[in-house]
Amino acid sequence: MSKPKKATETGRTPMDAALRFLGARARTVREIERHLDACEYGEVEVYETVERLKELGLVNDLAFANEFVRTRLATKPISRAHLREQLLAHETAQDAIDEALQQVDEETQQRSAISVADKYARQYARLPQEERDEMVIRRLLSRGYSYDEARAALREAVQETEV
Repeated sequence: MSKPKKATETGRTPMDAALRFLGARARTVREIERHLDACEYGEVEVYETVERLKELGLVNDLAFANEFVRTRLATKPISRAHLREQLLAHETAQDAIDEALQQVDEETQQRSAISVADKYARQYARLPQEERDEMVIRRLLSRGYSYDEARAALREAVQETEV
């Protein structure tokens, strides 16, 4: 067991700062390291704190990435490519990203694209068909789907609404 971490002038130890930072939401290892660096804790203190958080199961990049992908697909479907970008923005470990994105197979990608296309096709239903289709395609492209995926999803969504 390592000795207690030195407190700064504010009286907070690196562990206190890390736990407070984790209180808002799950974080990646790198996000915690950056936060503690910004709090001006030493390199050794930061390393020891992060390692202890890992031991306690309070920080785990793979669990973070898996949960991120699961919730994002359930709440605001986006493409695999867009998920990768967002996980990279959180500075998630590459191996954790790769493993978490295995949840998004071709079928899942297609279903999520159709879900988005359906939502926007209904939203823009009063527009002329050509304008509606263009708007839906733009929305799908903005969520990281390829043009071919967007066209296929739009066709599927329009078929479902016509039935």
